[in-house]
Amino acid sequence: MIPVNTPLLSGKEKEYLVECIETGWISSEGPFVKRFEDEMSRFVGRDFGIAVSNGTAALEIAAKAVGISEGDEVIIPTFTIISPAQAVSKLGAKPILIDSDPETWNMDVQKIEERITDKTKAIIVVHIYGLPVDMDPVLQLCEKYDLKLIEDAAELHGQTYNGKLCGSFGDASIFSFYPNKHITTGEGGMIVTNDAEIAEKCRGYRNLCFQPEKRFVHDEIGWNYRMTNMQAALGVAQLEQIDTFIEKKRWIGQLYTSLLSELSDKIELPKQSTDYAENVFWVFGIILKDNVKMNALEVMQRMREFKIGCRPFFYPMHLQPVYNTQGWYVNESYPVAERMAERGFYVPSGLGLTESDINEVVKRLKQILE
Repeated sequence: MIPVNTPLLSGKEKEYLVECIETGWISSEGPFVKRFEDEMSRFVGRDFGIAVSNGTAALEIAAKAVGISEGDEVIIPTFTIISPAQAVSKLGAKPILIDSDPETWNMDVQKIEERITDKTKAIIVVHIYGLPVDMDPVLQLCEKYDLKLIEDAAELHGQTYNGKLCGSFGDASIFSFYPNKHITTGEGGMIVTNDAEIAEKCRGYRNLCFQPEKRFVHDEIGWNYRMTNMQAALGVAQLEQIDTFIEKKRWIGQLYTSLLSELSDKIELPKQSTDYAENVFWVFGIILKDNVKMNALEVMQRMREFKIGCRPFFYPMHLQPVYNTQGWYVNESYPVAERMAERGFYVPSGLGLTESDINEVVKRLKQILE
């Protein structure tokens, strides 16, 4: 079996985990948590880092910390995992959706301004799959309309926009450390920010809003979204290898691109670069062209028969039953995102992938499509 993702744990992960066990510091109060927060925030050029239990938790905390509340509208891409929409809707606000750019697969930033109203409180940008969102137009809109900006950099550890690291933009940025990310802690996430007030709110919200002097007295409701010392130990060891991981990801992407280029009449491959970034290939996505009679689910099923794991593209927010039953988005159409969801999937892309694995994936995909 060639799984869709295999992480690399080839650095000091074991050494640091043993230290946690031998010292007994395995909870969220262990020293690796603060070390990981400091080193991750320093890496992306932020003043504060707040480690949490996962990327979804990071989004929920960040959304509340920047002041999103009931009745607000928040602009997000329709093509994303549900976490950004969930973080907004759980606060009583409504996600306002933007279609995708067909070349970069990110939200089409040229369509944002027309969706801004007097209810708009914030924009959540989500960097998708390997290329970052074009941030300059978004930053200009936030300044023009006095909007908060949350940057979801869950998928793009180490990627840059015009030479500046993703995770360094906006009022708050978030990362996920799920096993398919460049840096993994098994589960885990982090909020990074330059705003001391937002950072303090985030620390409270992740820890049930305990008061410093009166622990079990609460002025606000928060969550138990803490990261453990053992998770943070993994994160510290992983961050030490980030440059190697980025190099490996780009090698995987370039090899796939080279080997699959002869199928250009049947598939669309990820864009290699833009004016502001070189693709980091968090995953290697493929979109079937319209002349291919199978859809993505059928191709993935065929790949599974060859014991090759693939994963579908995101399912757009405007098609989600959980929101349609509330009467949201029922008459809205976002054709680029719809086509990507129907005809897009990604092949094995994890850091543990070998050249022979890639050759086998390409061989079987060619066999299916030809």
